[in-house]
Amino acid sequence: MSSPEIAIIDPNTLSSLGLRGLLEELIPGAVIRTFPSFAAFMDDTPDMYAHYFVSAQVYFEHTAFFLPRRPRTIVLAAGEGNPQLAGTLTLNICQPEKALVKAIVQLHGHGHRHGHPGKLPDGHELSAREIEVLVLLVKGLINKEIADRLNISLTTVISHRKNITEKLGIKSVSGLTIYAVMHGYVEADRI
Repeated sequence: MSSPEIAIIDPNTLSSLGLRGLLEELIPGAVIRTFPSFAAFMDDTPDMYAHYFVSAQVYFEHTAFFLPRRPRTIVLAAGEGNPQLAGTLTLNICQPEKALVKAIVQLHGHGHRHGHPGKLPDGHELSAREIEVLVLLVKGLINKEIADRLNISLTTVISHRKNITEKLGIKSVSGLTIYAVMHGYVEADRI
């Protein structure tokens, strides 16, 4: 299966780059392209993308394009006071990173109710102990707390974290959080 391709169409460079960084951690292997304008996006091959993350301004200016593609469109909203768009997914980009990660996980779950198409290549599965370490890490425990909880040494915890990072190719706790939720190790509302 080929990697999913995702388009971010937002004139705000900082929010585009920030979202791109988060998505790259959360969906390893995805091809994520940013476009500063709808015109730049249209110069590409717009229908090849699995998802469109689009600023509210661009969405409203080009609803004729996005309405027929509503299941693949996520409107980037700046804050809570935006109008709810009937049948259109929205993502509040003005929230703390942990809340943003949780919102993306929930969007991902909504979009992939029948299972996620991506699967880790053979040889990248986590051991039972690595999963235990991952779950405690995602719940906010520090290395020493994990070591105490699992009755293992601090060095062993660090070794497991290194193995998890190498196997998954995910370095940040927010990226590991998404992975853990997507694979059913923790529930999004328990983070």
